[in-house]
Amino acid sequence: MFRRAAAGVRGGVERTFIALKPDGTQRGLLGDVIKRFEQKGYKLVAIKAIVPSRALAEKHYEDLKTRPFFKGLVSYMTSGAAPVIAMVWEGKDVIRQGRRLIGATNPLEAQPGTIRGDYCISVGRNIIHGSDSFESAEKEISLWFGKSEVYDWQYGNAEWLYADN
Repeated sequence: MFRRAAAGVRGGVERTFIALKPDGTQRGLLGDVIKRFEQKGYKLVAIKAIVPSRALAEKHYEDLKTRPFFKGLVSYMTSGAAPVIAMVWEGKDVIRQGRRLIGATNPLEAQPGTIRGDYCISVGRNIIHGSDSFESAEKEISLWFGKSEVYDWQYGNAEWLYADN
């Protein structure tokens, strides 16, 4: 079976990396996150619960390495207090639309109706991560998942989700 590149096709059917952070897992919000993405019409193609290694967390957040909160963020993600729920979602424009579903990084600036706008009040406990570009989706999916862990499958209701007319 044909395997897509990690992030799919830029501008077409894309894939994005979404992670429910330990605070979201502790608060039992996985079902709500999945529901929002599924209701939008996106397809879950990979999911796993993992306590990331320090090396994985540092690589994932390497663009924040010089920020004062970096060490605390890595410690929080690797603490084992609850697993990270790593997911890959697929669909048209899913990277940009996924960020819209999630809301602003600072929950106090996130719009009501977004995940962070509805469930968070602190930037240090903003429950969820989502790829912010095609390049970051490509990197993050490859970091968290092997090729055999991301599945190509067809929605039985795809004709009710996608049309160009």
